[in-house]
Order: sequence, then structure tokens, then C-alpha cells
Amino acid sequence: MQLRNIPITRRSFLASTAAVAAVGTLAACGGGSGSSGGGAGGSGGTLTIFNGATGTVTANFNPQSPTALQPTRGVIYEPLFFYNLVTGEDPQPMLGTEYSWNDDGTVLTVKTREGVTWSDGEPFTANDVAFTFNLIQKTPALNTSGLAATAEAPDDTTVVLTFQQTSFTSEADTLGNQAILPEHLWKDVAEPDTYTNEEPVGTGPFVLDSVSSQSYSLVANENYWNGKPKVEEIRYISLENADSASASLVAGEVDWMSAFLPSIDDIIASNPDLTYVNTPTLTSCIYASCNPDLGSTGPQTDKAVRQAIYYAMDRSQLNQLAGGGLAGEASPSYLVPGRDDDWIADQDNLVVPQSPDVDKAKQILEDAGWTEGSDGVRVKDGERLALNIQTVTGWSDFISINDTLVQQLAEVGIELSTSQVSWNEWNQKEVTGDFQLSLDSLNLGASTDPYFTYNRMLHSDNTEQVGDSATGGNYSRYVNEKVDAAIRAAGQTNDPEEKKAQYAIVQEQIAEDLPYIPIYVNSMLTEFNTSRYTGWPTEDDLYALPASWGSWSTGIILQRLEPAS
Repeated sequence: MQLRNIPITRRSFLASTAAVAAVGTLAACGGGSGSSGGGAGGSGGTLTIFNGATGTVTANFNPQSPTALQPTRGVIYEPLFFYNLVTGEDPQPMLGTEYSWNDDGTVLTVKTREGVTWSDGEPFTANDVAFTFNLIQKTPALNTSGLAATAEAPDDTTVVLTFQQTSFTSEADTLGNQAILPEHLWKDVAEPDTYTNEEPVGTGPFVLDSVSSQSYSLVANENYWNGKPKVEEIRYISLENADSASASLVAGEVDWMSAFLPSIDDIIASNPDLTYVNTPTLTSCIYASCNPDLGSTGPQTDKAVRQAIYYAMDRSQLNQLAGGGLAGEASPSYLVPGRDDDWIADQDNLVVPQSPDVDKAKQILEDAGWTEGSDGVRVKDGERLALNIQTVTGWSDFISINDTLVQQLAEVGIELSTSQVSWNEWNQKEVTGDFQLSLDSLNLGASTDPYFTYNRMLHSDNTEQVGDSATGGNYSRYVNEKVDAAIRAAGQTNDPEEKKAQYAIVQEQIAEDLPYIPIYVNSMLTEFNTSRYTGWPTEDDLYALPASWGSWSTGIILQRLEPAS
């Protein structure tokens, strides 16, 4: 059985692939995980991937864990269907072959693929699907999407999920964003939320081969249901900084990476084996731990401070210095202008200001009681307006943003210090709320419907007290009853106009509260070496999100590659 090829149409984006200047930058990548060491092999052979992370490898292949190594989802474990987040095309059958809803959106019936085996040789059946969703339902720590469904398998190829209320909007998360687990192994796992699953057994195209503190590798699944991949082995490595990323690409030591290289056109021109695509879809934001009721501390918990940061930023300068002039305009709605215009209710919330309004930022702070101190730093009730912002060591574009913000925010009386930490530490701090400000991106949801961004990043069900893991994704600890109600209502309808009305409520609230302060839409460059393997996504055939750090899409791309002749 072959994966069906769905028609691809190029979606328009605001950012272009124009040539840019001078210095290589290791791009900040959403959702990546890290490894170390190694190099690419000869023609064919080992395919080397750099997915943007730094630090030593911590073996975690639990697809339910927010700190799982990146190939866990899509390369080792698979969902029922694949959703192409670049094109928004119809879902592609994977472990599921077809699905249907009842009329009121409370029952979802899925037919599962026959002839699939787990990598340990055991047969895959609909019982594994039912087990997976029931495990999520009875384990709150695993229920990061708010899934409210129970499941049963009336036969080996049919699973029926029953929801507590109308749940059409749960479709993409259910079908395309949930790894299916082997019941015969996971039924004996006592604590599935903390289980690191160091010997994973999946249905995906690759199986784990080895893990060390410096690297990890996977080999082709001999019995993969869609045919053994033509890539025999993949190895994940980490790189320390921008120079090493660029040098490794040029030296042929990396076959696939997503890194922002401002001199990309010059690099490609002098290296015929290299190519790239640009798919800007991630909004870079400042995450603000904003809720004192959940344990957040610091001046950023004051809404006025977040608003002042929003207006004090010179985004044009940030784009030129960190984005190479390629970044697109972000939206205070947290959606992507151009792609998502139909979902943005108020045109005033279409894009963020590109130039700073220093006077407005100062007035906001004055009105909120932040008065200028003798050293220029504002003070309120004895507290200095001093903040720290964290990012990942080696993410040079984000580091440039932070360094520039130090100067920009000083203009309005905000003292900003910066810190660089390993990816593991940065991720852990965000999940547990151990930060004031953190530079990150709003990652893609299960589909292009705003529900998946809003529910994950904003709903109070998906956050926790500072110190506890907010595995649902609301790292800013944002709580707003109006937003919760609107997101809930949007999730219970299949009517686009009703959805838009509910999203308008969300957008009005977050444009004022700013739990995530938007900067720009990242230029997402992905580079490939074509000397060993061909079949990479192109501008004209974006059959999957090209990013080397992507969940789900990585497995699709690896199946399409063939050794170069």
C-alpha cells in the first residue's frame, strides 16, 4: 500500500526568499530536540540531520512527553492521518484509512489499516488505537489537548471514539496529532506521563539503533507497512553555533537542517550540491510568565509592562538585524497574516506595528504607576522594572533579538538582561514556568484552524502552577475566563462563521493582555544536500513541512527520499 499523493498548491506568504547579507545565523527552531557528533556518509548511506538543538542527548522516546526527542513523533511513532500544515490539504491516510462523524459531532468512527506490524513483530490493530485514547482519557497529565473521548474497538479494523460534547474541532488533534501506542507494551507502564521509553517500539519507517551522550541514530524499518525506506540510516547531531552550522553544511557533513543563513544565496551559488526552501509560518514571540495567581513573579506580570514592551519594539530593526530582512509581519492575533486573514476579525489586529511608539509605551507605564528612577530605570512600589529574557545557546538570530531589545527597551525605562542556556534547560524552564521572559515561537497546530493555537497556548486547562509542568503548552500561565469560554465554544461547532465570532473574542482579549508579545513571522529556511539523497520538498512541491525539527512531517519526507544516482 503506497501513500496517496495529494495535490499541492503553493500557499502565499508575506516573507520572500530574497537574497540577504553577510553573517551566518543558527536559527531558533520551534519544537526541536538535540544530539551531537557525526558526519554524513558517501552517496546514499547515512543521512545526517541537524534539527536546531544544542546540548547532550537525554534519551526520551515517550511520544506523550514534551521533552521527547524530535523523531519520536512521525519517524518512530505514527498518527492515524498526516496533515500538511503548509498547504492545508486534505489529511493523508496513515494508520487510519478513512473516518466519519455522526451528525452532532459526538462520535468519530475510524477504519484502521490492515497488515501493519509493530517494530517488535506484533500486529497493529484497532485495539491499539482504542487503548491509546483511553489511556489519555484516564491520565490527565497526558491529556495535553483537552481530549474528552473514550474509545472502543468493535473489531480489529474499526475504532469508535465517543466525545462528551460536539467536538468537530478535535478532529485534527485526534487524527493527526496523536501517536498511537502499542497496547501490549504500554498497558504495563505504571506512570506513562514520566516514562522515558528508552527502547521504543513503533509502527514508523525507522527504528532506534543507538543513543549516546553525543548522538543518536535510527535505521530503516525492514517491515514498514509502506515499504522499507531507501534511506538505510539517519543520524541526529548537534552544532554549537552559527559558524559551525554553516561550515558543516558547506563541508557536506549535514544533509538536512533548518537554519537561518543570511548568505544562503551565496552559499548555494558556490555549492551545487546544496538547495533550500523558505516556508515562513512560525511567529516569534516573547513568552511572558504573566499570572501571579499561578506563581509568576516579576514586573512582567503587570499587563502594562507587557503592553509597553509591545509598543517599544522597533520590529523593522529587529528584522534587519536578526531576520535578515526576510521576516514577515506578525499579528497580535497570533495568526499568520496572508495565510490566516479570513480568521482575523478586526483589521486593527491584522499586523503589529513595525516602528516603535516610545511615547505611547512611556505613557502606558506612567499611567500604571511605573515612574522613572534616577538611573532611568522605572520603579513601582520599590520594585525596579528589571527583567530577564532567556534563549537557547547558539540560536544566533534570537540572541541578536535579545541583545537589540536591551537597547530598545532601555528607551522606555525597562532594564533587560539576557541569558543563554542549553535547549534542555530552556525547554524545562518554559514548561515549569521558571522564567520571566522567554524568546520562542508559536508553533504550528494540528491544522490551520486557529483553535489549535488558541487552545494549546491560551486555555487555562493547558497550564499549571509555576513549578509544575504545563505540558499542555500554555507556558505563559495565561488565564482568562472569556478566552476559555470562546475557545470552548469554537471547539463545539463546525460553522466557520460561528468559529470566527468566537475567535474575535479571543483576539480582542489577547491583543490587550499580551501573554505572548509578537515580534515577526520567522523566515523558515531549510537546507538540503542533494549529493546523497534526492526527493526533498521544493517551492513547487511542498508535500510536507520541510523543517528538520518538524513532528510528523519528518517521517513523510524520509519516505520520499532516494539515493542520488
